[in-house]
Amino acid sequence: MCPAPPGGRRPARRTGRDIGRRVLTVLRQSSRSRAVLTGVAALTLAASLAACGSSGGGKGDSAKADGTPSATGSAAPGSPAAASAAAPSTTAAASNGKVLMPTGPAANLTKARDTAAGPIMMTKVTGAKSGVTGQVWVWLPPEYNDPKYAKTGFPVLTLYAGGQSNGYNTWTDNQLPIQEEDEQLVKAGKAHPFIMIMPVQNFNSDENNALDCSDIPGQPKMGTWMAQDIPDWVRANFRTLKGRDGWGIMGASTGGFCSAKLSLQYPDVYKAAVPIDGYFIPDSHLWKGHETERQANDPDVLVTQGKADVKMLVTAGGANGYEKGVVKSWVAKAAPPVSIEYYEQPGGKHLTSDFKKMIPDTLQWLTKNLAGPASD
Repeated sequence: MCPAPPGGRRPARRTGRDIGRRVLTVLRQSSRSRAVLTGVAALTLAASLAACGSSGGGKGDSAKADGTPSATGSAAPGSPAAASAAAPSTTAAASNGKVLMPTGPAANLTKARDTAAGPIMMTKVTGAKSGVTGQVWVWLPPEYNDPKYAKTGFPVLTLYAGGQSNGYNTWTDNQLPIQEEDEQLVKAGKAHPFIMIMPVQNFNSDENNALDCSDIPGQPKMGTWMAQDIPDWVRANFRTLKGRDGWGIMGASTGGFCSAKLSLQYPDVYKAAVPIDGYFIPDSHLWKGHETERQANDPDVLVTQGKADVKMLVTAGGANGYEKGVVKSWVAKAAPPVSIEYYEQPGGKHLTSDFKKMIPDTLQWLTKNLAGPASD
């Protein structure tokens, strides 16, 4: 199991990062009633999602758990090697087809932990464009290795964590059981079976010198690694869909900042994004002396430029007045073709336990706005 993020809440601060990486907590809350949509693009989830349907960590890589691939043993469940037993891995689909078959070379994935919906695997990815090497976790839906889907391409959902995400990603933890939730919704015909990709975001725990999911001058090119190298790696290893229609991005807290920023910067990669209780101004001290570059990576600026044809579901916790103000103010700045729906969780706080409650609705929203599994 990957390490949990630092616990505890910080005193309230009047900065974007106050509702981001410094506030993440894992306190458990009593259940609340299901949220409703209000605000700029208000709508009722039940109505907007009624048409949804499916067409169908440990640290490091050296420790081998039971079922992980080895040089002579059988491939681990959920690994590219296991998938290759069920599907051709070297022949590309016809140029006018929907499916992009993996070209390899196959990554060496080891098992991080088991879930009720299958194992979460992990590896390190070195980006050809960024030169960055970082940890990435992967979950393949059970359908992926089902022989019935041997020639099927799957949609991809990239998940970014709250907190520093230095050596961990909260979406791999059972506190945010998105994998199990997805599989239950798939069985109910309410969600796509998504390939889930969960990268780290930082290489140290210094909150003041975070990498902000960006190419900060003189620092690791995290923006390029996240939005170019990782999608390239996914396409090389797994059966995906051609184009951007099957690619979504979601994150909570600091991950909300990342998902908003990267989708606006790379609309050719991502069609839809869900920033959960995020903030929208890059404030790392590493930007000092690089104001032009900082503004080029500022979601508060990017959302006004009218350049990104992306759909977003942007959320805020109803119990956090300051957070609501930050999120609503940002949503109001959006210029077409950006399309934003605002989701306010009644009584919601900036807590992992409240993020968890939004998983089913966010998966169904992504299903509505992204292409599902397809075969040629």
